[in-house]
Amino acid sequence: MSALELSPGSVSLTQLADIYWNQTAVTLDRSCRPAVERAARRIAAAAAGDAPVYGVNTGFGKLASMKIEREDTATLQRNLILSHCCGVGEAVDRRMTRMMMSLKLLSFGRGASGVRWELVEILENMLARGVTPVVPAQGSVGASGDLAPLAHMTAVVIGSGEAEFEGIVLPGAEALAKAGLTPITLGPKEGLAFINGTQFSTAFALAGLFETWRSAQNALVISAMSTEAIMGSTAPLQPEIHSLRGQRGQIEAASAMRAILQGSEIRESHRDDDTRVQDPYCIRCQPQVTGAAMDVLRQAAATLVIEANAATDNPLVLTEADMIVSGGNFHAEPVGFAADMMALALSEIGSIAQRRVALMVDPTLSYDLPPFLTPEPGLNSGLMIAEVTTAALMSENKHLANPCVTDSTPTSANQEDHVSMAAHGARRLVRMGENLNRILGIELLCAAQGIEFREPLTTSQPLQLALARLRQDVDTLIEDRYLAPDLETAARLVASAELIRATDMALPELDA
Repeated sequence: MSALELSPGSVSLTQLADIYWNQTAVTLDRSCRPAVERAARRIAAAAAGDAPVYGVNTGFGKLASMKIEREDTATLQRNLILSHCCGVGEAVDRRMTRMMMSLKLLSFGRGASGVRWELVEILENMLARGVTPVVPAQGSVGASGDLAPLAHMTAVVIGSGEAEFEGIVLPGAEALAKAGLTPITLGPKEGLAFINGTQFSTAFALAGLFETWRSAQNALVISAMSTEAIMGSTAPLQPEIHSLRGQRGQIEAASAMRAILQGSEIRESHRDDDTRVQDPYCIRCQPQVTGAAMDVLRQAAATLVIEANAATDNPLVLTEADMIVSGGNFHAEPVGFAADMMALALSEIGSIAQRRVALMVDPTLSYDLPPFLTPEPGLNSGLMIAEVTTAALMSENKHLANPCVTDSTPTSANQEDHVSMAAHGARRLVRMGENLNRILGIELLCAAQGIEFREPLTTSQPLQLALARLRQDVDTLIEDRYLAPDLETAARLVASAELIRATDMALPELDA
């Protein structure tokens, strides 16, 4: 697979999604090289001078007032990386680490970090040859940059730490050697350029964005199936209702659901003489809830595209002004806010989905479906406890959706006295996404059972295709069986996008 060429400062959401889903290797557009090298020369000049410049010839953080001798600058940078390798917990997913490396390349490519071009090249080569640093998941508070995780990434660059290569975890130097690469000795400021930045938080936030959008697309299909299962009305999907409000996500969600349900015999069978006047909100307000979540995801996407293209280390080299200036771009507050927004959207998609599950298993609300969607209730419990599982997952996601950016705590002897907590704010989106996909998977199982109970009436063609895809892997529930594998299989169909691909329908796309 050829590498994706990226232009620092103008990378698109589509390109970032390609990097995430396909683990595509990346290179920087070579037109950025002169700017990178100009900044590097400015740092080299500062290192050769006597004036104190933070991170070039001084200590770090609370130790910034301590002057470092010129002959110790390389040792200073190496010590910085090794001392900051304090991450704990399980290693992050390979896909996430590669995204983080790609984002660091983009930051370097803005020409404000002061690193030599060979550091760009080694990151490009590590991505191309499959050298993936082992990065522990925990340890960053999201300012001053994602210090610990980025230090673990950088440790491999200098021949330390650990990396995965061809499926085996090796010492960093050995992994580089097997890939035909040589460790780099860091020059002035280069260690600081690597570990100051928001790339860990942003990588996880982008992953949460892409995964949650896919879940939202699934929710449109599966909620349409649930509408069919309980013989719900399509009147609330009338386009005029949604255009009168004007919210983009709501309009798109309603439009998609109308198209998905077009041609359903089940719907036509109760269009007249239905004694029910209105459906519960979990059916009637699906566009308003899922559509609003889609709007929130797009707002987060706008922030994250900007952040992916940003220079976020410190100090920054302002070549036009001939200045090296300490600032605060490493503070991940924008990413933290975006992650908190996405957590709310993710939780709400699951919340309304869980209510649809509860609706379908309750014979007093499901319009003549059998209790717990089993042909012989009493002898069989059917999907009784599957519904309880969705309640547990929904509640867990509600808890996890509480904001993280408001939970600042001072660190580093009060030098870093306000932090974003963006790292775990973004990282929790992985767990929340898994919970959501399991809720949607269980809704899929319930809705499929309900639709089959409506036979000989048939659902729409897209939903027949979705049902057929499910039945390739999960049989209709006739009598009680060991259900855990079915739940996991259904969640996998959601997470992998196999279900939505089976419908062959155009669904709303993510853009910023």
